[in-house]
Amino acid sequence: MSYSTNIFKPPLLASNAHAQTLWRRFTPLAVFEQFRERIELADGDFIDIDWAGPAPSDSSRHRIVVLLHGLCGSSQSPYIIELQRELALSSVASVALNFRGCSGEFNRLARAYHSGVTEDLDEVFNILQEQYPAHHFLFAGYSLGASVLLNWLAEKGEQESHSTAVPAASTCRAVAVSTPFQLADCSRAMLGGTSAFYGDYFVKLLNRDFINKVEHLETLASLGNPLAFDAATTLRGLLNNAVDLTSIWRFDDQLTAPLHGFANADDYYARCSSGPKLKRINARTLLIQSADDPLIPPAALPSPEDLGSATELQLSDRGGHVGFIARGNRAWLEQQIARFLLSSD
Repeated sequence: MSYSTNIFKPPLLASNAHAQTLWRRFTPLAVFEQFRERIELADGDFIDIDWAGPAPSDSSRHRIVVLLHGLCGSSQSPYIIELQRELALSSVASVALNFRGCSGEFNRLARAYHSGVTEDLDEVFNILQEQYPAHHFLFAGYSLGASVLLNWLAEKGEQESHSTAVPAASTCRAVAVSTPFQLADCSRAMLGGTSAFYGDYFVKLLNRDFINKVEHLETLASLGNPLAFDAATTLRGLLNNAVDLTSIWRFDDQLTAPLHGFANADDYYARCSSGPKLKRINARTLLIQSADDPLIPPAALPSPEDLGSATELQLSDRGGHVGFIARGNRAWLEQQIARFLLSSD
C-alpha cells in the first residue's frame, strides 16, 4: 500500500479544476491511426476494439495495454488516443475497448454498459488471451472505465483467494484514473453546485443515445429482425414508464438499473462501487486522483486504510477530472501511466 499527495503541478493558467477537466475536449488532436477489430460475444452482441501502435507480435517485450474509456466516451476520446500515442512511442501495442453501443454503431441487444459491467471486459480479455497466449496484459481505465477495471480486478482477486491457480489478471499491472469509487456520492454531487453542469451534460447525452437506440432497433424490428424486436420492446417499455429523466440518479434509477438486473439506483451504486473492494485487488494498481475533481467529491475518495497491499494512490490537490495537464507538459498523465505500466520493478 502507498498513499502519496501533491504529485501533479498544474500550469498557472490552467490550475482551475474546470479548465483541467475541459482542456482535452477543446484541444485539437493530431491524426492517429487505429485498427478496428470486432469481438462477437457469446450472447449474440458485439464489442469493437481499436488497436494502435505496433502489431502485437512486434510489441516491446510482448506487452499489450488494454484501455477502458469513461461514461459517454469511446476509443476516440482524447485521453484514449493520447495514451495510445504515448505507448506507441515505447513500441508497445495497445487496444481500446469500446463498451456496448459506444463504437459509433448501436449494439444489437437491449443491454448497454455501466460502472460494474465486468463480464464484458472478462469475455474480451479471455478472447485476447487466447489470441495472444505469450503476451503480458496491462490495463488502464478512466472514470467509469476505471470503475469497471477495479471491480474486475477485485473479482479476480476474490477468485484467486479460493484457488491455488494464479489467474493471469492478478499478475498484471493496472492504472485507474479519476475513479468514482463511491457511485452514490458521485451521483449526488452532480445534482448541485458547479458539478451540476457536468451532470446535466451527461444526462442529456445518455437520454439522446437511449432514444436513438430505441428508434434504431424499432426500425430494424419493423424489417423483421427478431433480435431487434425483443430489444426494442424492452427499451421502449422502460422509456415509456420513465419520469423526469433530468439527472444521472434518475436515469440510473429508471433505466440503467432495471435494464441490467439491479433493483434501483441505490442497489446499482452499492453493488458496483469499487471503493469497498480495493483490498481484494492483488494486481499492482496505481490510482491517480485529484482532490478538486468536480465529478468526484472528497468524501468518495479512499483513505489509506481502504487500500490493499498492491494498491498505490496518487492524490493531487489539482488535476480536475481526467485532466492532469501539467506545467510545460500536457502529456504528464500519459507519461505517469506508461511509466507505471511498463516498469520492470
